[in-house]
Amino acid sequence: MLTHTNGAGAHPCRRHIYVASSWRNRLHRRVVHVLRAHGHDVYDFKHPNTSTDRGFRWEDVFLTHDNPADDDPSPPDLASAAEYLNALTHPAADLGFRRDFDAMLAADTFVLVLPCGRSAHLELGWAVGAGKRTAILLDDPCTPELMYKMVDQVATGLDDLLGWLAALPSCEVQR
Repeated sequence: MLTHTNGAGAHPCRRHIYVASSWRNRLHRRVVHVLRAHGHDVYDFKHPNTSTDRGFRWEDVFLTHDNPADDDPSPPDLASAAEYLNALTHPAADLGFRRDFDAMLAADTFVLVLPCGRSAHLELGWAVGAGKRTAILLDDPCTPELMYKMVDQVATGLDDLLGWLAALPSCEVQR
């Protein structure tokens, strides 16, 4: 864990990390676990408040798959524009958005775990524009993307990601 010295001694540096990924990404859980084990405060969109609380699912607003697989809570592959816009007005969508966006505002560091879709990429793009520290954890093989040059770090594995986090400048002491 990083330390910050302010003349009175060393203090642990606890990063506030937003992990953006896909419900389908099986590496997501491990990334969250490893980052927490290294002392970081990590937002888990799948379980935003507790390990039993679950994050927003499209089925909460009545958009479901015709043939769901692996308890996949992602949206159906297609919905009519009217169905989609109506779903966005549902109180569950408002709550899910607010919870995730509040976590985005509170984060100082964002990690995109590939593979993932549009939502996670939009979250990372927002983080880049907001001046947050950003990293991408590549999958292998990966799909080349030129715009990934915008981020601070492109990591090839968890050890690479942890090394980048450890090498970051010390953060301010939390009071």
